Amino acid sequence: MKANNYSALDREALMQKVQMQMSTKRFKHVLGVEETAVALAEKYGAAPEKASIAALTHDYAKERPKEEFQMVIRRENFDLDLLNWNNAIWHGIVGANFVQRELGIEDEEILQAIRLHTTGAAEMTLLDKIIYVADYIEPGRSFPGVQEAREIAFLNLDDAVAYEAKHTLLHLLEQEQPIYPKSIETYNRWVAKK
Repeated sequence: MKANNYSALDREALMQKVQMQMSTKRFKHVLGVEETAVALAEKYGAAPEKASIAALTHDYAKERPKEEFQMVIRRENFDLDLLNWNNAIWHGIVGANFVQRELGIEDEEILQAIRLHTTGAAEMTLLDKIIYVADYIEPGRSFPGVQEAREIAFLNLDDAVAYEAKHTLLHLLEQEQPIYPKSIETYNRWVAKK
């Protein structure tokens, strides 16, 4: 029996398909994101069912080989600049394509939340913000500042987006990693408020 309006699969079947695509450690992370996303959805008035599905599928493509992403970027006419990036960016932006094709999830709000869960965006829906933040603060995460991020998330979701955007950029700068342009847009909108 279909358990929701957003997927042809019931929760058990969806979880099984997701679990088959990833390591045990990654699946545990996914379940933590789901738990957090549902709690945030209930707090801020989003559909818990949508938050659950977006959270369960947000890392669906995370452990795919880079060649598979490169093939889909070319075949599905993504911006070819994506080829200059890597899995950290691809598994969200391109991962939504895998979720749509392989899991039959057509709900654009869910797909958008998957696309933006690593980079954020200047314009984010409530669900986008919930998945972006839940991925950062789920119970399995352990890094300096995560407890503060968790507290902020349940006080003000926009402040939580800003906290995450700022600290993600700081981390990337410290590691001397390239910064995806959409992550800078996220910082400019939510932190610098431009």
